[in-house]
Amino acid sequence: MARIENGRQSVDTMSIRSSRMDDENSLGSDSEINGFTSDRQTDKYGFIGGAQQHTEESAQDLHPQVLRQREVKWLDMLGHWDKWMIKRFNKVRLRCQKGIPPALRGRAWLYLSGGKVKKEQNQGKFQELDSQPGDPKWVDVIEKDLHRQFPFHEMFVSRGGHGQQDLFRVLKAYTLYRPEEGYCQAQAPIAAVLLMHMPAEDAFWGLVQICEKYLPGYYSPGLEAIQLDGEILFALLRRVSPLAFRHLEKHKIDPILYMTEWFMCAFSRTLPWASVLRVWDMFLCDGVKIILRVGLVLLKCMLGTREKLKACQGQYETMELLRTIEPRYMQEGFLVREILEVPVTARDVERENHTQLKRWKKSRGELNFKSPPRMHGARIIMLSEPLRRQDLQQNPTIVLEVPPPKLKKEEKQSSMKKRISIKKSQPIVEIPNPYSLLSDIPPPPSDPPAPPPVSNEMPETVPETVPESVPQTGPETGPETGPETGPETGPETVPETETDPSHQQQAPPTDLPCAKESPLKRSTQSLSSTEQDTYL
Repeated sequence: MARIENGRQSVDTMSIRSSRMDDENSLGSDSEINGFTSDRQTDKYGFIGGAQQHTEESAQDLHPQVLRQREVKWLDMLGHWDKWMIKRFNKVRLRCQKGIPPALRGRAWLYLSGGKVKKEQNQGKFQELDSQPGDPKWVDVIEKDLHRQFPFHEMFVSRGGHGQQDLFRVLKAYTLYRPEEGYCQAQAPIAAVLLMHMPAEDAFWGLVQICEKYLPGYYSPGLEAIQLDGEILFALLRRVSPLAFRHLEKHKIDPILYMTEWFMCAFSRTLPWASVLRVWDMFLCDGVKIILRVGLVLLKCMLGTREKLKACQGQYETMELLRTIEPRYMQEGFLVREILEVPVTARDVERENHTQLKRWKKSRGELNFKSPPRMHGARIIMLSEPLRRQDLQQNPTIVLEVPPPKLKKEEKQSSMKKRISIKKSQPIVEIPNPYSLLSDIPPPPSDPPAPPPVSNEMPETVPETVPESVPQTGPETGPETGPETGPETGPETVPETETDPSHQQQAPPTDLPCAKESPLKRSTQSLSSTEQDTYL
């Protein structure tokens, strides 16, 4: 906590300048004690009352049809993200400048920052960090700062609510992920803005990417990176607005006095919310040059004319003027147009960074904290980190398990009976009826088959052969085709499909139903009496 206070002009710059933000009077400390009721109106961004008094005036509402068309385009880009970033990045930049649709802003931010790939390549890391207790030194400081982050937003309005709980989880996880950096107060509003658009795990990886890729070293001990970027801003101001540059140089107003909160919070505590979202859309696409451009536009608008300078003749008046920026300069449409017209590129930022780093080393020596190299935009971040195709696949964040409908007892029993009957049912096999009518007998063939040769030898096991051939004709032929009807037949001379010709002379019983003639019956009926005698 001490190094945070020493690295800034005052701690008040990192808190909301209102008496309602105190621990005892804050709306976020206890919603019921402070008179919060459900009938308090919130705007479309979730802010209660007049917390964002300039948002409604500065917001540009799009026609629903235009908004739906943009959503369809963004869905196509997100579905083929790697191809768009490599081959058509200029189109992605243009659509970010127009504004990301609110319904897809959270997902687009995660893809632009590289947090999506980082999350997929570190599965389970956030859950592991979240389960750990954390360093007590940082945990105590984080808990004190929770109610200060957007206390008039419905997500963070109540102490101990789900918004503050997720914010604590994200900030605590980062202190465990980067113990050498720990926690800085300016990280809280960054994490809070991300939590307004995405779950806690996604917000954590978005915070990691912003701290490591977009603004490296901003939240490290000593805040050397933010001081270096302040010098870069002041040097670029000479080109953009020489009048404002000379005024600040004349009164010896160091950039760290007015740009610390701007840059470290990415203007989330300075601009109306509609403008904040548009600035973040471009910032996550093109990098820190957008933050520098916003700062240059505000300085030029507030100190760029002689009429403005007449009202601030000293250092105190100038600082008060920069703390209370006129709302017309922060309106969404005006601010975005001015940002796009500022002639500052990523190459200009790197050239000036190299120059200021040399001056720093001559006057102050080497940097105490060596931060990783800064990435200027989403495309460079994606190219610097190898990714897999499955890293860009969108997984559902909410999965609903629909229980089966509850059936009544009668319906359950009937369904069980149906299942049992289906399992027991077998295919029906038709059994030929040997007692067929004479009318059903087909006409005899023109050429009867030649009878086999008759054997004179009588086998000794004649009674045993008849029962073997009889059951094949049907289960009901046993009483009439017993051993007495065919004592002369043998197993070697008579085929199994033929039987005694005496069956032809017996009339079928009258009490049996009509049926088709069996093949065994047809073969004996087709022979004449003489032929049967010869055959037997």
